[in-house]
Amino acid sequence: MRPPVFRFAPSPNGYLHLGHAFSALLNADLARAGGGRLLLRIEDIDRSRCRPEYEQAIYEDLAWLGIDWEKPVRRQSEHFDAYRDALEKLRSLGLIYPTFESRGEIARMIAQQSNAQDWPCDPDGAPLYPGNRNAMSDAEREARVQAGEPYALRLDMASAIARVGAPSWSETGGGPTGETGSIAVQAWGDVTLARKDVPTSYHLSVVIDDALQGVTQVVRGQDLFWSTSVHRLLQALLDLPVPAYRHHRLILDDEGRKLSKSSRATALRALRAEGRTPADIRKMVGLASG
Repeated sequence: MRPPVFRFAPSPNGYLHLGHAFSALLNADLARAGGGRLLLRIEDIDRSRCRPEYEQAIYEDLAWLGIDWEKPVRRQSEHFDAYRDALEKLRSLGLIYPTFESRGEIARMIAQQSNAQDWPCDPDGAPLYPGNRNAMSDAEREARVQAGEPYALRLDMASAIARVGAPSWSETGGGPTGETGSIAVQAWGDVTLARKDVPTSYHLSVVIDDALQGVTQVVRGQDLFWSTSVHRLLQALLDLPVPAYRHHRLILDDEGRKLSKSSRATALRALRAEGRTPADIRKMVGLASG
């Protein structure tokens, strides 16, 4: 039997905080306990926000925590061709289509609906795309793409589900309100898989990377629990292997909110500068001594 393969996959768009430390340490602990491997992946598809200094800080913070990982590190920005190949397969199946509305135009489209006040949102809180694939011919869409217009490539959710069925998965953790391994993927609507300026999305790149890297155990925060339905659907459509999933608890701030870079949660490097030790960090996130 091959050893289990875990991964920690941060984005270099800010400094790591306690929430990242918990996830990284948990993955490292589980890999060590199971005689497995730990990979580090740098998820840097958003080149406008990612910075080399943040990537270097990731390496420094993880090394300070006592975490070791296999080399070389995979950077998503170096593998756009793999994501384009996946999109081309979905295109050949007739499952993706380009749309051209800006966020403001989508908001105005929703405002014109009779049920605008109750318009559904996806699990991340974004309004579902209100357009209709059949509202424009494929030839017209292609002409607009070739003319250089900005676009988003969306998954035709109804057609995708008709092809492979509704997904479920093996869950050894749980969702924020007790979910245990399934959620209606329709809740995402026609989810975006790529844009003209960024030729992939988190949903697409993560399933391709996990498959190419042989990841068998996906251990990540409960905030990504709902995304798993999209990931399982893409795995089925692209004939990719299916890892086991474990969604762990989140580290919250004093007001009960998830720590995030955007909220300027205290960075590990700042805690280190205050004199905190790796043992202190483990205690702060509720992990036993390593």
